[in-house]
Amino acid sequence: MNRSDDLNSLDPTDLKILLELIRDPRIQIGELSDSLGIARNTAQSRLRRMQRSGVLHDGGREIDLEAVGYDVVAFVTIEVNHRELDGVVAALRLIAQVLEVHEISGRGDVWCRVVATDTHNLQTALRSILRIKGVIRTETVLALHTHIPYRTEPLISRLAQGSALAPVRPQ
Repeated sequence: MNRSDDLNSLDPTDLKILLELIRDPRIQIGELSDSLGIARNTAQSRLRRMQRSGVLHDGGREIDLEAVGYDVVAFVTIEVNHRELDGVVAALRLIAQVLEVHEISGRGDVWCRVVATDTHNLQTALRSILRIKGVIRTETVLALHTHIPYRTEPLISRLAQGSALAPVRPQ
């Protein structure tokens, strides 16, 4: 099954399941089925199907945005008028494609990760960012491939081994 098949196979019930998982990653199948008004077996089979297709991974609680059609990832550095920083951050929060926002040091003031379905969709998001009061300019870099996705396991493993302060050595 390819990515467009994954996207096309998601119906409103699947999307509601994904929203419930985002809102409460620890939700139990029974609670999920009750909250959506669907049978427990229906909820379980839909979760399994989304795991098999790659929409859900990491134990069935993390959504692969690429698998649901958001396969363009961009990193946007934004220079802002500092008096408008809070307003810029508030406005960025309203743009659904903005996944995360960080105030940064160095070149630029704010960094955000943005996803899009294609370059036209990205352009729309970037224009929305540029229209925000207080945004002076932006610089956008496209991600071509993710070699190491966001992870926490190595850090927690080091803590568990009592070596959190030990230097990292390549293996």
